[in-house]
Amino acid sequence: MKTWTKLAFLSLCVASTGLLAEVKRYPLPDNSTFPIANAVEVNKLVFESGKVPAPKDPNAAKGTVEFWGNTEEQTLSVLSQIESSLKQKGLGMGDVIKMTVFLVGDPALGGKMDFSGFMKGYTQYFGTKEQPALPARSALQVAGLVAEGMLVEIEVIAVRP
Repeated sequence: MKTWTKLAFLSLCVASTGLLAEVKRYPLPDNSTFPIANAVEVNKLVFESGKVPAPKDPNAAKGTVEFWGNTEEQTLSVLSQIESSLKQKGLGMGDVIKMTVFLVGDPALGGKMDFSGFMKGYTQYFGTKEQPALPARSALQVAGLVAEGMLVEIEVIAVRP
């Protein structure tokens, strides 16, 4: 089958399944002009941009554990932001169907990611009696994030019931 025929067939398949829809883009909070969307919604899927932690102690030296917190604390900060962002869209953590977690190697662990610390924060939001719905999830170690000392970034996809 020629390439243009394959593309036409694929387009017809996508159109017939109703996947073509309006796209809704949610702006970043506080009138930020940073060039990404807070989230993008297509049909019932909400793609949240990656969230990073808020400083634990803004008065501490930048880039330190005291400033950002450890992996567990950063995970809790990020998941709290995700929960808040979803809530603004009428969704909750139980609506999350896919999560991608980026962990920076922790200097205190010889440069290995602190998966245990991440799980201590994660299990306060997922797999609980109050919120038993579990997303599909990937976790990987990355070389670094946007600011020195950040150890956690998480992006999620949620679905409207």
